[in-house]
Amino acid sequence: MIRFDVLSVVPALMESPLGFSIMKRAASKGLVQVNLHNLHDYTHDRYKTVDDYAFGGQAGMVLKCEPIFECLETLTSEEPFDEILFMTPDGEPFQQKTANELSLKKRICIIAGHYKGIDQRIRDFWVTREISIGDFVVTGGELPALLVIDAVTRLIPGALGDAESALTDSFQTPFLDAPVYTRPAVYKGMEVPDVLRSGDHKKIQEWQENEAIQKTKQRRPDLLVP
Repeated sequence: MIRFDVLSVVPALMESPLGFSIMKRAASKGLVQVNLHNLHDYTHDRYKTVDDYAFGGQAGMVLKCEPIFECLETLTSEEPFDEILFMTPDGEPFQQKTANELSLKKRICIIAGHYKGIDQRIRDFWVTREISIGDFVVTGGELPALLVIDAVTRLIPGALGDAESALTDSFQTPFLDAPVYTRPAVYKGMEVPDVLRSGDHKKIQEWQENEAIQKTKQRRPDLLVP
């Protein structure tokens, strides 16, 4: 089982997605556990303040040290984390290989930043890996955290109905997925390729490999660069 602990100022943003589909089934099977921690619960002033202005006059609010330090000190007193991730646009790009690596861990903490980000001292002291889901900025780290949790969870044996499915996804190999079809064989005049209905597994595999290569050349030639 993998346990995720997510630190957030708006954990309610994550509750609904975690209650459906693969995430729900994996949790019900005891394969994954996701604990959401509201940073407002780790403040001690009457206004439950989690942010403040940046030194130096930079625009935007910054998440303070105290709530995140206190939350992490509490959580690590129970058991150390294998990884403490921070979701940030200036982190390393999140890729399938990253998900594969994280799927081998047992306890992962994810800090979901908000506003302008978090105090640098948190990153220096606690964070073991900084992750970006792309070269763009969103309001907070909650949605990126969900993407990481979902990508990792589906790699846990038993999370998917077909255990082989995750191993044949795009980016598990150097190529994108080949096209896929289902019944009916003909719909509005559009036919499923004959080879996929032939029953010849060798020819089917050759077709899939060729289609995957051609799609990758067209859409993501960067993946083919040695």
